[in-house]
Amino acid sequence: MSAGVLVRRAVRGATALRGGRIRRPTPYQVFGFLFWLLMSLAYWRVPLCCDAGQHAAVVERLRSHLLQPRHPMADLPGAGSPYYSPYAVAQGAFARLTGLGGWEVVRLAGPLNLLVLLTGIGRLVRVLTPRQWAPVLALAAMTLLWGTERAWWSGYLGLMSMTGNLGYPSTFAIGLAFWAWGLTGARARGGALMPAGGPARGAGRAVRYVGPSGLPGLGGYAGLGALYGLILLVHPITAVAAVLGAVAFVAGWQRGWSAALAGRWALAGGTALLVAARWPYFDVFAPAADGSVDAMHRTLYLGLGGHFWLALLGVPALWLRARRGSGRDPLVLLFALDCLVVAYGWVSGHYTYGRILGLTLVPAQFALAVELAAPRPWGVWRRVLGGAAAVGACVGFLAVQAGAVVPRSLDPVGFAQPPRWPTYEWAARHIGPGEVVITDGYYAVHAIAGYGPNLAVPAWPDAALDERERLRRLADVRAYLAPTSNRAERTAVAHRYHVRWLLLTRWHPMPEEAVVVAWSGRTGEVLARVG
Repeated sequence: MSAGVLVRRAVRGATALRGGRIRRPTPYQVFGFLFWLLMSLAYWRVPLCCDAGQHAAVVERLRSHLLQPRHPMADLPGAGSPYYSPYAVAQGAFARLTGLGGWEVVRLAGPLNLLVLLTGIGRLVRVLTPRQWAPVLALAAMTLLWGTERAWWSGYLGLMSMTGNLGYPSTFAIGLAFWAWGLTGARARGGALMPAGGPARGAGRAVRYVGPSGLPGLGGYAGLGALYGLILLVHPITAVAAVLGAVAFVAGWQRGWSAALAGRWALAGGTALLVAARWPYFDVFAPAADGSVDAMHRTLYLGLGGHFWLALLGVPALWLRARRGSGRDPLVLLFALDCLVVAYGWVSGHYTYGRILGLTLVPAQFALAVELAAPRPWGVWRRVLGGAAAVGACVGFLAVQAGAVVPRSLDPVGFAQPPRWPTYEWAARHIGPGEVVITDGYYAVHAIAGYGPNLAVPAWPDAALDERERLRRLADVRAYLAPTSNRAERTAVAHRYHVRWLLLTRWHPMPEEAVVVAWSGRTGEVLARVG
């Protein structure tokens, strides 16, 4: 089989002397860089909170044992834990090379993940339209058009939630999903990408790689499948949305089906499954042992109107795309598929599917951006849509998102600010790596393992630990902390789980056998040694 050929527009005229036209930064490159800088600074100014302790703990375990890490939060074997993804292993290797701790690595990951996300937006919108301002408007819609109540969850991409979750694997996976959709859409249209400047400025035909059969080469499909497999390993629930997007773009744009073409898409799917199946740290296809994870995600379905109603401004744009594309527009199909999966999660009780709610808004937000990037003059309907979108963006910014980028010292109004959790460096400096802690504080139970210690009972369910065992440990810890417990009962629990430390809130009485070592002036929590 002969090698593929490169088809490129011939360069004519005076520009041939310079090797082509002078490349100037696009509006998205300018505004994207400014956004990257602003949000990186906003992310760094807020103390890490919430799930960041879990991800920092994962890095700590991989830094200690890269090939066979222990459980992320407990003194237990860690085989089978889905937290040990390729993303986390890369972080662990980086921590080993640099000597940085888990918290530092998670903080540094924020700007990198944001870069992947921003470039993914640019690639996806470039497939949808050549309009230069479309990706700028897509970024604005994606970060501002949510609702008037704060939606804070991993995978939600409003300005406010970004200050907490930019360093999470979900953000990296969403950026990869945008890249995958852009590449899938390009291949479904025959391997071509819209030129960055758009055909209206004489950019000529798009560049594409063509094989001898007139189709893009096999290697490209295999590489695309490997990308989807990586997304599945990094963040499985984002992979659900990523696959729905792949189906939407192929079903919407692919024409001229043949056995060879079907084989290429089958190669992409097979490669994705092979990449995911060969990962040695955990089995991504293993079924969940119980419904504990689903039950934890039920809150995702509460208050949907307040969290997401501004994104409905993009529905008219989807309707217009549906009329123009005879129902085969990829964004319309993707929105419909996402809504079906989210509805299935509610009806079936598999509430984990609600995690794709953040990505469910993307088709409407991006469709709105494409419509509003159209050249002027605008018709009446587009002016109305643009005015409504501008008002909605202002409402969303002032009601929820402004505190993410406006520091309290510069805030003339009193915008709601991101949560500011306390740090536990004051306690971690006394606790050795891997030593076991019992704590009764909400913040401490989510954060302390990120510094290297272990918890007697993990804060979250994990496939590496049978949920029944986790619940038994939870019952023992509650018995230890109960006011009616005696010294013999507490000693038995401490011996059973090798407990060395207590980290207790100021209103909990300290056991008589504990020796106070340190305390926090901010929270009043006390660290004491036992055992």
